[in-house]
Amino acid sequence: MRSIFVLGLVTLLLSCAGPDKLGTLDLKAWRNDRGGCNGVRQGLLANFTTVRDQFKGIHVNDLGKMLGRPDVNEITDRNGKIYVYYVEKGPHCSENTGAKSAAKSVALRVNSVGMVTEVSTQNGTP
Repeated sequence: MRSIFVLGLVTLLLSCAGPDKLGTLDLKAWRNDRGGCNGVRQGLLANFTTVRDQFKGIHVNDLGKMLGRPDVNEITDRNGKIYVYYVEKGPHCSENTGAKSAAKSVALRVNSVGMVTEVSTQNGTP
């Protein structure tokens, strides 16, 4: 009985981890390069653009499991949010992590019910 409980608990914990790949995009490498400060995300940008439309319609909880915690989280009108992930190194990588940065980034717009509606690439935050 105890082994069944432990097996169930391990299965539950493993199911909470995010996937490692989405098409050609290495999500684990993306998550491990916080802020794009190690240059890994810059190498993954081409792969990101090939699968970017697959993020539309994903719930924000699943997005966090896939891409990790966003580098910048902005609130928009009508309770929407914009999650920004920096792709290249910039002033946000220094000691002052809250510094404004014009580094290349990916922004995912999330509506009020938590679904991704738009994915864009730009310099800095939208």
